[in-house]
Amino acid sequence: MKGKHGIRTENLEKKRVNATNRDVVVFAFFLLLSFLFWYLNSLGNINETCIRFPVKYIHMPNDRAIVKDPQVLMDIYLKGTGYSIFKLKLSGTRVPVIIDISKVAYKRVAGSKTSSYFILTSGLTKDLTVQLRSGCEITSIKPDTLFFTLVNGVSKAVMATPDNMALKSRKDSL
Repeated sequence: MKGKHGIRTENLEKKRVNATNRDVVVFAFFLLLSFLFWYLNSLGNINETCIRFPVKYIHMPNDRAIVKDPQVLMDIYLKGTGYSIFKLKLSGTRVPVIIDISKVAYKRVAGSKTSSYFILTSGLTKDLTVQLRSGCEITSIKPDTLFFTLVNGVSKAVMATPDNMALKSRKDSL
């Protein structure tokens, strides 16, 4: 199809569409680039956030074990630079916070008929700061108290099979 001056209008329309698409792509690229620079700049500022960490208990007293599932998640509120917080957020869901029962002051729940104990998390701040190694300041920890139940007489059940019994009797005869 020819226009007023004998120029094909279809070619002009295709060139306009291509130029418009190119402009949209360039605009989107620079918008993304500006967002990236803004985000990197904001990471240098001091921020406050909450990160949820799994909890792992270690070093139980002799012949004792934890019964029932104790608190398995802990919310730690942190204040620090965005870079430090970003690093912790990436590893927070995978790396558990370790509570060494032999080193913390746990107390028996008053009036409980079972061997129920509790730990105040405010006493864990120094130890958790060392574990996190992030340069962030811990502002608070939720829950404020961790409850768990210890029982005496830990034993391990082992399934006896004929193969195991035969090996044991051979070892005893040697």
